[in-house]
Amino acid sequence: MSVVTRQAVEAVLRQYTDPHLGQDPLSAGCVRGIDIRGEQVEVRLELGYAAELFRQGWAQLLGNAIERLDGVVRADVQVDCVIAAHKTQERLPEVKNIIAVASGKGGVGKSTTAANLALALAREGARVGMLDADIYGPSQGIMFGIPEGTRPQVREQKWFVPLEAHGVQVMSMAFLTDDRTPMVWRGPMVSGALLQLINQTAWNDLDYLVVDMPPGTGDIQLTLAQKVPVAGAVIVTTPQDLALLDAKKGVEMFRKVNIPILGVVENMAVHICSHCGHAEHLFGEGGGERLAEQFDVELLASLPLSMAIRSQADAGCPTVIADPQSQVAMIYQQVARTVGARIAQGGQGTAQAMPNISVAED
Repeated sequence: MSVVTRQAVEAVLRQYTDPHLGQDPLSAGCVRGIDIRGEQVEVRLELGYAAELFRQGWAQLLGNAIERLDGVVRADVQVDCVIAAHKTQERLPEVKNIIAVASGKGGVGKSTTAANLALALAREGARVGMLDADIYGPSQGIMFGIPEGTRPQVREQKWFVPLEAHGVQVMSMAFLTDDRTPMVWRGPMVSGALLQLINQTAWNDLDYLVVDMPPGTGDIQLTLAQKVPVAGAVIVTTPQDLALLDAKKGVEMFRKVNIPILGVVENMAVHICSHCGHAEHLFGEGGGERLAEQFDVELLASLPLSMAIRSQADAGCPTVIADPQSQVAMIYQQVARTVGARIAQGGQGTAQAMPNISVAED
């Protein structure tokens, strides 16, 4: 019987690509140990992103492959998920990574995407918070099923204690105001409110804070980019030409303030008739893919125009929770793992100064 070597085990690992990192475990730096005891092999891997629904299958796949080596009787592969802070910063010591979910215009499903992304990250085993930064039109309270009029507790007359729903810590301006009272505020007031929500919320040991941004490229976006260390942004659009035009502006804005684009989510890509099954592209076809290609970013998902997605969010139980085994929920889970992987690949643990922002006519 052949003697098992470390080189042989590594050669097997190099044959398999992590679908979220786009690399084999060795090239991605995930291998933490390879122990060979005669006919038994133990491999320890560490993923830098939340992947609870993926890691066991990944471990089994790699273990089976190693067991096919001549001389190996048993192979045990252990896969752990360890999420590190993307950037060192003092203002939010309880938050490791901040993800901005943004769109160039309203009505493209940005808030629905943000809610499902947060819930999908939580299902993958991460500790997740949701900040509703859409000061003028907050909607996350409804999407998370938090009753109207619910108010957060105040700790030490200084900290807002976030509400919790579906395992996610949630904070929104809607929890501090009357739902029937419009926010008739100028830019500085809005920016101040956003910073207060971020800095005076008692987040509890978060791996990811998902920020549901207002549409556009205005004061709130610039304030967030300048004052908060955002790990990356997810751009949401529809295939419609007008939506794509505004989405391009969003991509360019985040690039100008040195915030990485984690990818693009295309909503309402196709409508499938519930009676006959006919597929129709009501808002155009391939727009998200063209946007991703033009700016050299990743198309994270192309989601259908579905009544279920809308109705489940309106009912306070988004698709990831309402129908976790559905195809749409699985797409959101894939998006969550990919977003986490992109953040992990983006230089975790390194400090970076906040960019200075200037407005120029160019």
